[in-house]
Amino acid sequence: MGDEQAAALVGALIARGETVAAAESLTAGLVCATLVRVPGASAALRGGLVVYATELKTALAGVDPGLLAEHGAVHPEVAAQLAEGARDRCGATWGLGLTGVAGPSAQDGVEPGTVHVGLAGPGTRAPRFSGARVAEPPTRGEGSFVTVRTLALTGDRDLIRTESVLAAFALLGEHLA
Repeated sequence: MGDEQAAALVGALIARGETVAAAESLTAGLVCATLVRVPGASAALRGGLVVYATELKTALAGVDPGLLAEHGAVHPEVAAQLAEGARDRCGATWGLGLTGVAGPSAQDGVEPGTVHVGLAGPGTRAPRFSGARVAEPPTRGEGSFVTVRTLALTGDRDLIRTESVLAAFALLGEHLA
């Protein structure tokens, strides 16, 4: 699953002298586990945070507890803050943040297959959000950006988690191209 994409990302990151880290909720470490299957991944992967429990999103990744209280764990801004937290706490060039509902049941009124993938990185290359609306997003540090892609996936838990990883790889890959 995703081995070719993972190899391409690891190769691109190494060639650029850059690194990545991830804060993962619904994928529970699958992004990092897929990347480390690639020989030499240690030169590109800084680390990962498994933040499956809501309170760990704050404790480990620095997600605003007020945001979680107001909107719940499955929200575009949560993915953005997860990405920033992974990047910051692991000292990586790029941060990925994934949150969503793998199913089979809804979570806090959010349907299975709803996934938000955040990417934090250097530069100002991408719009803040794609596929989601958030009122007055917070200002990010100079020379960095955060973007979020919202997905509506179908399938069982394993397929939704797998497709979420592939979407994260695609989003990062677009910014490394």
